[in-house]
Amino acid sequence: MIRNFKRRSIQFLFSALLLIGISACNKDISLSLDNSRDESIGLVPIDTFQVNTSTYLLDDVPTSGTGMILAGKISNTTTGSVLSTSYMRMAIDNIIAGSIPTAAKYDSITFVLKPNKYFYGDTTKTQTLSVHQLTQQIILKEVNTGSGTNELPYYVNGAAVYNNQKFNYEPTALGSLSFKPFVKKLDSIAIRLNDNLGNTLFSYIKDGHGNIASNDNFNEYFKGIALVPGNNNTAMIGFKDTVSMQVHYNYINDEGFKVNKSTSFNLGNKAYQFNNVEADRTGTAFNTLSVTNPELKSSATNGDVFLEGSTGAVVKLTFPTLLDLVNDPTVAINKVELVIETENKYRNSFFIPPARVVLMIANAGGNPVSIITTPVFLQQQGQQDPIQYGFLAGGDEFGANAKYTFNMIEYVNNIKKDSYFNTSLFLSVPQSSLFATTDRLIIAKDANNKPRIKLNILYTKF
Repeated sequence: MIRNFKRRSIQFLFSALLLIGISACNKDISLSLDNSRDESIGLVPIDTFQVNTSTYLLDDVPTSGTGMILAGKISNTTTGSVLSTSYMRMAIDNIIAGSIPTAAKYDSITFVLKPNKYFYGDTTKTQTLSVHQLTQQIILKEVNTGSGTNELPYYVNGAAVYNNQKFNYEPTALGSLSFKPFVKKLDSIAIRLNDNLGNTLFSYIKDGHGNIASNDNFNEYFKGIALVPGNNNTAMIGFKDTVSMQVHYNYINDEGFKVNKSTSFNLGNKAYQFNNVEADRTGTAFNTLSVTNPELKSSATNGDVFLEGSTGAVVKLTFPTLLDLVNDPTVAINKVELVIETENKYRNSFFIPPARVVLMIANAGGNPVSIITTPVFLQQQGQQDPIQYGFLAGGDEFGANAKYTFNMIEYVNNIKKDSYFNTSLFLSVPQSSLFATTDRLIIAKDANNKPRIKLNILYTKF
């Protein structure tokens, strides 16, 4: 009896020691810019691993054909100001030459826009928009197909108009409007235009002039519109691409009553509607950020890094010593999460952080060639879009930061492949926002002015 008890005790002790030994081989580490120990979630930061961060400026961001007419200006002390001017062609559409009664009289001409509920910035102040007539044709730009480090970004496919393109327009506006942008309630805005233009178009329609015989003829005569924001504007306003230039007139009908009518020139080919987006970083740490100087390391900008839609600003991430862990034959990686923090104060500001972000994989030339996807095993379980998004979560009024989290297990398993050699990650707003909004994310910093970005890895050591 005593012998059996001893045998069972020895077996139990051996099992317990074995369990402890196996558990001791599971380690939870953090590749981080933050060297503070976070015992609350059991992470042990390892100094020998690095996360290098920069603000990087993408070239050739297409902003045409998105369905978003974006006009306005925003400013902040950290990243500077951004101004968006929207360009577009107009078309004769259903206008029929000679359709206006002979006795009709011209009344007015208005440019009508319908807000699409997108806004960014301070909409409590009065905003100004001006309509200018183009003097230069809008032309689509072909970007040559490249290879190697010159490979085209994965989101560029065919001719487009890009965020940095401009076309000449008359310095004197056809018309302007100052208004309070109650964008959640506002159905439309109408900008009264110059009557010289209105009278001319009215006569062309009434007389069946050759300039309105076809869209090609009309575009040769009237090259398009530039919707220009006032320099003192404080917000970006989004409009639907269902704009119209309405010629109003009236006449007396056969019954002797006055009849008010209008005919409209609507948006032309949507491929030619685009937003020119200019950033002015003067007086900020990002003053030298440009297409010719596209990368500023966080160490050169007081630890600040940011991403921004339409300007092409993204956060570049590299992990120069990660391969040392991945190539270690005594290590099995179980779980990898990338965590990016932003200060919660922005969630209650005029510049709220984006609801979701993505990670693009860029080649050695700084061109995004693919995007981080949802791990296959999660897709097989029916979870999420194939594109992986980091969703804004957490944060509170007591100072806790909000966070975005990515599952990086497949990325880490792939970085040994030749195709991943000398690549980096670009943190960005999703493609639809990159092309059509000015949503911005400023990464939080720690006490040492280093961006709060962590790559948390759970691994087993054999």
